[in-house]
Amino acid sequence: MRAWSWLLALLLAACGSPPNSPYPSGEAARNVLFSNFGPSPPKHLDPARSYSENEIVFTGQIYEPPLQYHYLRRPYVLEPLTAAAMPVVRHWDEQWRALPADAPAQQVAYTTYDIRIRPGIYYQPHPCFARDAQGRPRYVPIDPEALRRIRRLTDFKEVGTRELVAADYVYQIKRLANPRLSSPIYGLMSEYILGLKEYGRRLEQVVKDLPEEAYVDLERYPLQGAQVIDRYTYRITLRGRYPQFIYWLAMPFFAPVPPEAERFYNQPGMGERNLSLDWQPVGTGPFYLAENDPNRVMILQRNPYYRPDFYPREGEPGDAEAGLLADAGRRLPLLDAAIYTLEKEDIPEWGKFLQGYYDSAGITSDTFDQAIRIGPDGRPDLTEAMRARGIRLTTAVRDSIWYVGFNWLDPVVGGSSERARKLRQAISIALDYEEFISIFLNGRGIPAHGPLPPGIFGHRTGEAGINPVVYRWEGGRAVRRGLDEARRLLAEAGYPGGREAGSGRPLTLFFDTMASGPEAKSRLDWYRKQFAKLGIELVIRATDYNRFQDKMRKGNAQIFEWGWNADYPDAENFFFLLYGPNRKAGEGGENAANYANPEFDRLFRQMKDMPDGPARQAVIDAMVDILRHDAPWVFAYHPLSYGLRHAWVGNVKPNLMAHNTLKYRKVDAAARVAYQQQWNRPVLWPAALLAGLAVLGVAPAVLAYRRRLRAGALERARP
Repeated sequence: MRAWSWLLALLLAACGSPPNSPYPSGEAARNVLFSNFGPSPPKHLDPARSYSENEIVFTGQIYEPPLQYHYLRRPYVLEPLTAAAMPVVRHWDEQWRALPADAPAQQVAYTTYDIRIRPGIYYQPHPCFARDAQGRPRYVPIDPEALRRIRRLTDFKEVGTRELVAADYVYQIKRLANPRLSSPIYGLMSEYILGLKEYGRRLEQVVKDLPEEAYVDLERYPLQGAQVIDRYTYRITLRGRYPQFIYWLAMPFFAPVPPEAERFYNQPGMGERNLSLDWQPVGTGPFYLAENDPNRVMILQRNPYYRPDFYPREGEPGDAEAGLLADAGRRLPLLDAAIYTLEKEDIPEWGKFLQGYYDSAGITSDTFDQAIRIGPDGRPDLTEAMRARGIRLTTAVRDSIWYVGFNWLDPVVGGSSERARKLRQAISIALDYEEFISIFLNGRGIPAHGPLPPGIFGHRTGEAGINPVVYRWEGGRAVRRGLDEARRLLAEAGYPGGREAGSGRPLTLFFDTMASGPEAKSRLDWYRKQFAKLGIELVIRATDYNRFQDKMRKGNAQIFEWGWNADYPDAENFFFLLYGPNRKAGEGGENAANYANPEFDRLFRQMKDMPDGPARQAVIDAMVDILRHDAPWVFAYHPLSYGLRHAWVGNVKPNLMAHNTLKYRKVDAAARVAYQQQWNRPVLWPAALLAGLAVLGVAPAVLAYRRRLRAGALERARP
């Protein structure tokens, strides 16, 4: 009987959630998106600190800057998000006399942005807004005895909300200068936002003698460049003209942070419980972080206080035919939640996608041939196996670059000496990225000749666009220079055959990377072989992403690999990665190579204020020439993005600028359940066979036992 009970249980399970489902029974039927994150969890969810791609997946849904990118329109167009209208931009001279919009940059002393936000926007539920009967903060100050019983944010029994006001935006701008936060954009913004650099110096003195968790009341310290005009209006004042600043107003750095949240978190005992803005953000967006277990799962839940927001009613030609306007005018978000599960390896992620347990997936080198076939025209398409499952493919050229950087502070590979420059140039030639793209990316990349990807103004194509240090133009195409030229440069640098000219000692270099997993090993072996072609020994120092970031902030790396995704579609967003005052070591900026060249910096300051046109192109060309000559980076490649999604996922259109796209997604949960049942049917015949064999095996014993009972009964019945 037990065998048949087991079989019945299997049959019943097949009628509900599949037995191999990683989720609780019935979860797939909810209006929820299932995805994953990894291999490392996000480190920073504080909008003043977060600047990584794996972090903005979450911060982009939680925080709301005043502007956003239109989801469907191309080229990318900014539009109001929490703002009631686009900012009012005015230019002023030194005496604060108004200037016309097209005034020359040298005449503009100040630029003001007046931003009015919409009334009636409310924050997510959070204990920092909870009030007692007298209207005082319920948990500030918190009773130490009560705090002992707190382990996570949900342990606080009372929550509240309040309306978003202009002062919250001003407060966040002040936070960029807080030395405790080390905001990665402080160095750049302190050059533009009026008084921000001085504000940072003042805060250094304020926090100098305070305990680490002590709350710094930024509202006590006014900032000239960020002022509240009225309850719903604030003004940002910049030095000079900075046209690209409008793009920053669509990033979480300029999203509001309520002072109550920082006051709540900056209490003794909170940090040791991971109760902080870095762990538990507080925003007005369509979702809030309901669960943060970075070693297991992160869950975004619909914000019950989210204001009326609607799916766009128009896009570009072809969007309606593609079904992208079927939800025009519907209230957002379309999902109730999104569940992200930690995956440290690519193979488990791929397997769960094929089983229907993840709604979308990327494509790795290991899974490329299973998913993609290249047609006769050279274009990618799905394999028949993927088509049979109803899987959809989206492709896009990413506004990004992957590069190998040299730390300018390092005595061997860094600096402006001829010796170091020729060493960098030799390595740039030896790293064969055409081979790398073919082997590891299945052709999903374009070799880079400079920092600007295709589609960004200033990018050159054809012979005018090649890097002459690394390539020659032959037969109408770019051809990588030979190893003989790389070895010549290496010898001129003082390392003939990869050995120091004087001592004969082998040249050993150190390569820092955040790469991990089985796929990374072959990639890192490839790097060793590339350096070995020049006789250089390469020592790999692989760490997780968080430790890698720490090393970069301290300037402890020698050679490293990293990438950059455009924050906004402008050349300035790539060149600032190499702008001297924006160096990472010491300043906390995004110049990870800590590169410094006075002429490049001068041209950068000139270029950033110029409108696109021939004059700006000439300056960009000069800047690219300097970078090719100095070689602070090996310009590796611009990646091509391939994404897969199941048929039940809707409203998917690649938007490489917008980060708040989750609110537009939709899922057909009933279809998902049906497909999961179809693709994960338990194989029952082995169990049935085993059950049958068990019954057959037990039957003789049962029959013998029954015969003995019958015989005994007959024996007792005899007179």
